[in-house]
Amino acid sequence: MTAAIAIEHLSFRYAGRKRPCLRDVSCAIAPGETVLILGPSGCGKSTLAQCLNGLIPHVIEGELSGAVRIAGRDTRDSPLATTTREVGLLFQDPDTQFCMLRVDDEIAFGLENLGVPRSAMAGRIAAALQQAGLDCPLSTRITALSGGNKQRLAIACVLALEPRVLIFDEPTSHLDPWSAQRVATMIAQLKAQGDHTVILIEHRLDHLMDLVDRVLLFGPAGTILADGTPRQVLQEQADVLDELGIWIPQVSELARTLQSRGLTINPYPLTLADATVALRPLIERGRNEWGPGRDCGRSSMAATAVCGPPPTPAVAISGLSYRYEHGPDVLHDIRLGIPAGDFVAIVGPNGAGKSTLAQHIAGILRPPRGTLFLGGRDIRDLRPAQIAAYAGYVFQNPEHQFVTGSVFDELAFGLRLRKLPEPEIRQKVEAMLGDFGLLPLQAANPFRLSHGEKRRLSVATMLILGQELLVLDEPTIGQDRRNAVLLLAICEELHRAGKTIVMITHDMRLVAEHARTVVVLVDGAVVFAGPPADLFADAALLSRAHLQPPPMLELSRRLFGAPCPVSPSVTAGCLPSTIEALTDALTPSLADIGR
Repeated sequence: MTAAIAIEHLSFRYAGRKRPCLRDVSCAIAPGETVLILGPSGCGKSTLAQCLNGLIPHVIEGELSGAVRIAGRDTRDSPLATTTREVGLLFQDPDTQFCMLRVDDEIAFGLENLGVPRSAMAGRIAAALQQAGLDCPLSTRITALSGGNKQRLAIACVLALEPRVLIFDEPTSHLDPWSAQRVATMIAQLKAQGDHTVILIEHRLDHLMDLVDRVLLFGPAGTILADGTPRQVLQEQADVLDELGIWIPQVSELARTLQSRGLTINPYPLTLADATVALRPLIERGRNEWGPGRDCGRSSMAATAVCGPPPTPAVAISGLSYRYEHGPDVLHDIRLGIPAGDFVAIVGPNGAGKSTLAQHIAGILRPPRGTLFLGGRDIRDLRPAQIAAYAGYVFQNPEHQFVTGSVFDELAFGLRLRKLPEPEIRQKVEAMLGDFGLLPLQAANPFRLSHGEKRRLSVATMLILGQELLVLDEPTIGQDRRNAVLLLAICEELHRAGKTIVMITHDMRLVAEHARTVVVLVDGAVVFAGPPADLFADAALLSRAHLQPPPMLELSRRLFGAPCPVSPSVTAGCLPSTIEALTDALTPSLADIGR
């Protein structure tokens, strides 16, 4: 049988780069196979995807050696239109693949290029939108879509072309947890049809592992380090994955923690179902150790003595509503206070108004007088320079904030506007480059970085300015574990120093591990503001907001009938508390294992 994809000694170096991004990559992928590509940020995963669909070498310049064959045809010898008919690629950044203004025109554009009869287009467009879960008028302008809905549209554009090979590069990165699960269900349906070969590039693995037949693990030099079944690679290469800072499923992390205490779980769990089946008998064995006093209570909010008046809120919002021109209402009577020094996560469904709210807080959108106060002052009374000195904003799309031609200059830009001495600027920039692993790229053009590198640069450009309030819109998208942990550690350090951190995120793990307060938006209105543990204990609210608890909290609910087995601190840490409690609950079983 001819391989769906055959890669032979493939190497590629981008024009202007000293080192190859891919080195001597060889593998064959069978028709109907679903393959997950894992690796740290910048290891060449997206580059490989562009080689598979012919963008490299036909559009993207660089030095290519080796061969890629799709159904036996070499991509170098095949016209790009032929390859893209066979291989559909969902880009990591949806905006980069749009070329029309309206939803229907965008999907029709690809169909027109394939010569699909107009009479067949309407049905294919409707079917693709339904599969992708995008429910909006066909005439909707793409610029009016949220980041998550843009990702749904990009998925629909690929599905409408009906290619045999589907490459999904971070398909759920901009999606709320409920929508991410819908994408996983869609991929499962495509897989069940048996007509598609699927390549997945993803950092968020918990909802995908039961779909994957095979894992290719790439190292930082762009070489394949391991090739095998998911259980083989994740279990046998566990130390390598940890060293490279690559996310693994949370249940696999738990298995690693238990193994360090002498308890080996067989089979090695990859999904919630695996872990539930494996751990339930062990929990039953140690249930007497659980004790009635360690129930799943909500965070204690006992009053404490307060000396002096409360601090001025970093952000105070009252009666804020907003509608984009020629669009629907986005925010409805927002009333919200963010205390100075808080660590806040803003969550909710795609299109709920999260980024719009954040742009008001950062002064990018100007609210009516008397509706939004920064540090006690009406934002309408502040000049743009005063707002920028108090509040820093990291855009959802990193490229929207780049203004220079090099990584170094991007970081130095704001410092130079403040007229700092050049030696001091160099010292600050080099320190930040080192912290974010960007020092070797300081001369590179920001627009030529990998998506993960762009995200780290966009965050660094704001952190270097030292504002009192930092608003970060999906800062961990596209980041491997090492860089996400690094970023969050920096934010925690700033928070301990008294800075106010506001993050928009779909990452419920981030919420459970770091947020002190979580704000939930649904249809442009605040429906909840409080401790993360209280949110995760409210199943109805989670469903309404298209949210899901982190897998560890869900595993605890399945095993103990409660979303969190210990009362978490009022400040943070319900997820670490859960993992610790699960481990403690299994400890009585350790002595019996292996007997």
